[in-house]
Amino acid sequence: MSTVRIPSAPPSARDDATQLHRAFKGIGCDAGVIVNILAHRDASQRDDILQEFETLYSYDLKKELSSELHGHLKKAVLLWMQNPLERDLTTLKQALTGHIPELKIATEIICSRTSSQIRQIKQAYASTYDVNLEHDIEAHASGNHKQLMLAYLSTTRYEGPEIDRVLVENDAKTMRKFGERKFGMDERVLIQIFSERSRTHLVVLDSAYQKMYGRELRKAIKKETSGHFKHALSTILQCAHNPAKYFATVLRKAMKGLGTKDTTLIRVVVTRAEVDMQQIKEEYHKLYKKQLTDAVHSETLGHYRTFLLSLLGSN
Repeated sequence: MSTVRIPSAPPSARDDATQLHRAFKGIGCDAGVIVNILAHRDASQRDDILQEFETLYSYDLKKELSSELHGHLKKAVLLWMQNPLERDLTTLKQALTGHIPELKIATEIICSRTSSQIRQIKQAYASTYDVNLEHDIEAHASGNHKQLMLAYLSTTRYEGPEIDRVLVENDAKTMRKFGERKFGMDERVLIQIFSERSRTHLVVLDSAYQKMYGRELRKAIKKETSGHFKHALSTILQCAHNPAKYFATVLRKAMKGLGTKDTTLIRVVVTRAEVDMQQIKEEYHKLYKKQLTDAVHSETLGHYRTFLLSLLGSN
């Protein structure tokens, strides 16, 4: 459920483009006007504004925004002006091939997306960057984490609700057999099950594992794996259960302690605002007894704060 509040009678794309053009005139720009318009338009309306702006003024609105805005506001608005697929592509490419690879970010994107979304990402990544996503994973990831990512990218998973309970029980037994009876779970077994099984299957497997052996699968993974491999397995399992709850915890970690991880805050708020942000807000309140909007308000300032809060909507 989207939290973006659209005016009941929004101006035309041409009117919006005209107002944005006026906001760029003179020394500096009127960031308040930019935020007030773009934070309250849905994806289709933003696309229309981009096209209308180029028609009227013969240059790219995104380039103008990049030139006129600064800091965290610039990052947030530019990400907002991309469509969901473009966001995943640019974030993945930067995470994998930037000066300092951010494998945790790449893992989050890959492991939180559905099988059909991953197919789209792979095709677009190859056509956009002239290199396969698997190639960049191969070049920058390592060990069990790399093997899981490659398997997860190459496997088409069933996305429906039906499950094979015999297979669920067999998977639980296999994981137990190669798990707590020896030192650590067999990584090959984990990679196969977590890359091939549907989300529904993993949810039922989690329940079956606990009933059969009296231990949560999540805790077994946390104890017996480590590093990016553990993060990938945990992300897959948590998103199978409840993606909104997963992203609520990501937001909490981004704002907890000294300093705010603004890159994470921007990424999650912008990419989920039109997907499931209402559920994320509800999960955040359940988990931490605090409104997400209050947390964001306390961690941000100025037009950057206004922009993020506009995407989050009212409580």
